[in-house]
Amino acid sequence: METLLQDRSNDGTSAGTEGLDPVEELKASDEAITFMSSIEPAELQKCVFPDSLVTVSEGGRDLGKFTVTVEFALRVQQPCMLLHAQSQGAIDDSPCGTTVTAYITTDLEVLEEDYHEYVKLEGHRLDKRCHIVQRDGQMVIDKVTTIGEEVMKESVSYPASVLKGLVTEGSNLLLMRLIALRKKVPEHMTFLSFDPGLRIIHTTFSELGLKQTEVEGETVEVFGIERIVHSVEDSPTTWQCYFLPDGHLVSRVQVGSPVTMRLLQLPSQLEKSFENIPLVWQEDMQMRSKFLDRKEELKADHASYLRQRPEIRALISDFLQFLLLRKPDDVLQFAREYFFLFASHRPSEQV
Repeated sequence: METLLQDRSNDGTSAGTEGLDPVEELKASDEAITFMSSIEPAELQKCVFPDSLVTVSEGGRDLGKFTVTVEFALRVQQPCMLLHAQSQGAIDDSPCGTTVTAYITTDLEVLEEDYHEYVKLEGHRLDKRCHIVQRDGQMVIDKVTTIGEEVMKESVSYPASVLKGLVTEGSNLLLMRLIALRKKVPEHMTFLSFDPGLRIIHTTFSELGLKQTEVEGETVEVFGIERIVHSVEDSPTTWQCYFLPDGHLVSRVQVGSPVTMRLLQLPSQLEKSFENIPLVWQEDMQMRSKFLDRKEELKADHASYLRQRPEIRALISDFLQFLLLRKPDDVLQFAREYFFLFASHRPSEQV
């Protein structure tokens, strides 16, 4: 599970900048740019599958689960990949989790990404949200960190031209699937990323090679990839992941952490019985966007209907006024008798 909420600002105030001034202008390596531009549609098709791992402690205690889904999608009529990753569990019996939803082009360019991370402590909540979106040639990043009652907001934007080779929390998961399918990490694979302070940093990928491991009592060969996320102020963070030949994730661990994510079922069984992730639609960009669009559409339609038929408001107003004057015990019977008077065709004396 990701290290939670380590990026609290010193003053807790809102920040808005046109790109932070780095000590030097960092760039992705030519090898990284070449890899991103060399991705074939057939390779992406092989990446469209779910992964489901369990999160366990050093002592083998079940702490939660980690899931990743990848599918083809459209964003503003642009074909792209939709990646959704979610980890849920507990740290010292405190619920915590991370959700990432990302729209990624076929050459791994991030169009939009929403990242949410939280820890629920007793009487206290730690919450971090970060939204990244391409807009008018800029990459705009908005971040909100909540610690108890304290809310800190940061915003920064960079020209998209200086972010060639950018890899985010979402796109790195798809990138590693593609590398695993090729079973080779090119040398000097250095990409760009953002540190907790929203500054541009380097993140590098290297090969750990092949090894044997056990899944469901069966020995399988897996391919390892190491990702190092560098930092301006802190020590680098290192992740090690191992994959099956078909790209399925077998294990994921942050070096130095007692927590490991492990595959319990081989894909042939996993994909037959894959458990659907409970959908929290408020945290899913695509579902929330559809909900808000439909909500506004219905509101406009209903308002238009009422404007065209003013007798509806008058009818309801008269009914409520009459109801409040009479205050009947049986409201439904009262309403039946009231609106019965408006029936165009009254039945014969049968009630």
